[in-house]
Amino acid sequence: MSAINDAIKTIEQESAQQLSVAQNEELLEQFRIEFLGRQGKVALLMEQLKTLSLEEKKEAGPLLNQLKKSLQEAYEDKKHSLQQQLLHAKQEKQKYFDVTAYRYQPLQGHVHIYTQIIEQIQDIFISMGYDIVDGPEVETDYYNFEALNIPKDHPARDSQDTFWLNEPGKLLRTHTSSVQARLMKARGAPVALCAPGRVYRNEATDATHDFQFTQTEWLLVDKNISLANHISTARAFLQKLFGRDDLNIRVRPGYFPFVEPGVEIDLACPFCTDGCATCKRTKWIELLGSGMIHPNVLRQCDIDPEVYSGFAAGMGIERLAMVRYGITDIRLFHSSVLSFIDQF
Repeated sequence: MSAINDAIKTIEQESAQQLSVAQNEELLEQFRIEFLGRQGKVALLMEQLKTLSLEEKKEAGPLLNQLKKSLQEAYEDKKHSLQQQLLHAKQEKQKYFDVTAYRYQPLQGHVHIYTQIIEQIQDIFISMGYDIVDGPEVETDYYNFEALNIPKDHPARDSQDTFWLNEPGKLLRTHTSSVQARLMKARGAPVALCAPGRVYRNEATDATHDFQFTQTEWLLVDKNISLANHISTARAFLQKLFGRDDLNIRVRPGYFPFVEPGVEIDLACPFCTDGCATCKRTKWIELLGSGMIHPNVLRQCDIDPEVYSGFAAGMGIERLAMVRYGITDIRLFHSSVLSFIDQF
């Protein structure tokens, strides 16, 4: 019994000391947990009643109940006192608040990553003498396919996954190549253009595919244009965009109905020299499809392929951004995830 009396006195002294220094809600909560919590000192002391005799329990029980009651009342008084102090401080702050000094700070917006990269692409091609052009996103079968050497029975149509509209012969364009057909037919040759814009493919959405994305197409038609001109243009463009004069490219054969010969251009990985996760350990990144404009396309646009030649190239702007910034999911570009968007 004497041990419990000593413990009660010790708790009274410790609680009084700790309560006196609890000058904020965090310290007060620590006091509550230490002394009044389920595993607090008072609860542990009450557990010792089980070891006492009946007479000792009759004597110690009221003392422990009184201890718990007094600590609870002291806690509540301290809590009320702190709340009153906070309220008083808030009232004092408002009392001297100068309304003339208040200035509303609106949320600051910024240019989306799409727009940033498109503007950079446009600046590069403008510096090379190209015109920036646009075309309709609701396109005709003729300009989207037939004028690009893709007739109605051509198997390349199956790979386009087209969104056909209810209006006959109308569709959502599957590539910005339709712009080159329109502009060549309207302007003739020579012509140099860059056409960024939205395109649509009727395909399942995943981390690397989306039903809506953006492409940029560039085109040059003039006399004596060769594949060497095309490769040097692609190299200069990519080196400027990535800010690396030592960045190299690799040219591989590829098939596209509207170019002959067709080539695919890979970019030397700008992040490694021996292979990394971005380039899948190959040291090269597939980036764009291109080639020399097919004579049939020139004829469809009333340009004589015996006099003029040219090259065209197209690439996905999302693909470019994913490589440049290490983005792993194309769906983030259209999302409302501010933590992603605010990075750019």
